[in-house]
Amino acid sequence: MGDVSGEAAASAGQRSENRSETGEAASGNQTMSKRQMKKLLKQQKWEEERELRKQRRKERKQQRKQQRQNTQQENRGDGPSARKRPCREVTPSPLRLLVDCSFDDLMLIKDIRKLHKQIQRCYAENRRASHPVQFYLTSLGGQLKQSMDEKDKGWVNWKDITIKTEHYSTVVAKDELVYLTSDSPNVLEELDQTKAYVIGGLVDHNHHKGLSYERAKELGISHAQLPLSSFVKMNSRKVLAVNHVFEIILAYLEKGSWQEAFFTILPQRKGAVAVSQDGTNRQENNNNDNDEEEGSSSDSDLDAAEQIEIRD
Repeated sequence: MGDVSGEAAASAGQRSENRSETGEAASGNQTMSKRQMKKLLKQQKWEEERELRKQRRKERKQQRKQQRQNTQQENRGDGPSARKRPCREVTPSPLRLLVDCSFDDLMLIKDIRKLHKQIQRCYAENRRASHPVQFYLTSLGGQLKQSMDEKDKGWVNWKDITIKTEHYSTVVAKDELVYLTSDSPNVLEELDQTKAYVIGGLVDHNHHKGLSYERAKELGISHAQLPLSSFVKMNSRKVLAVNHVFEIILAYLEKGSWQEAFFTILPQRKGAVAVSQDGTNRQENNNNDNDEEEGSSSDSDLDAAEQIEIRD
C-alpha cells in the first residue's frame, strides 16, 4: 500500500514538472515579438535552402563556362554559327575621302565632341563597307585630338586610315582635290576614282555659312556639291553631317545610284522625297535609322559609337 502511494506521488510530481516546463516555453513564445519570430523563420528557411543555393551556383557557373567555350569556338571560326556566316566580298576602292579637321578653333567643345562621334561613325562604316575608301583625317590636333584621347584612347590603333596633323593641301596634290560643299555651284555627277574628295569637319549650326566653299576658292582647288537636288526634294537645308556625306558616298560606290544612296542614308526628319525628271512622281523616304540634326549627328544615334561598332 505504501509503495502504491509513493508511485502515485512521484507520477503527480512529474506531471507537475512537465506542466511547469510547458508553461515556461509558452511564456517564452509569448514574450518573442513578431519581428523576432519572422527573423527566426527566415533564418530557418535560409538554412533549409543552403544546399539548393549551392546547386544553383554550380549550375550558373557551368552555364558561363559553356558560353565562354562557344564564344571561343565562334571566334576561331570552328563553331556551328561561324560556319553559317556568309562570306562578305570586300573590294577596296581607290577613291580617297578626307575629313578636314582645320576648323577646331571655330567650334564649341560640345560641337567638337559631336564631330568626334561623326568621325567614329565614318571609320566604323568604312570598316564594314563592301567598297571601303582610302580614309584620311587631316589637320588633327587641338580640342578634337584631346577629345579623342580622353573619350576613345583606342583611336591610335585604328586600321585602314591615314591620320595627319598637316593640312590636306600638303598631303594631296591640289589638282587631285575636290572640296565637297553645298555652297558650290558645281554639281558632282559621278565620282572620279583618281580624285581625293574633302569633307569639311565643321559642326557649327550654320554660324559659318559658306566657310568651306570660301576656303576652297582661296586655295584654288576644285569644289562641288552632291547631286542632291537632282534626285531628292527635302523640307530642310541641304547641309549634311560629316558622316552623312561619307556614308552617301560609300552607298553610291556599292549601289551605283545616287538616288538609292540618298534614300538609304538621309534621315527621315529631313522629309526627303524622290523626284522624277518632270518633278511630278515622288516617293517618300521611310528611312529612320539616322534621324539627326542638321550639320550634326544625334547623340542617341552615335553613342553609340556607342551606338557604333568600331573594329580594329
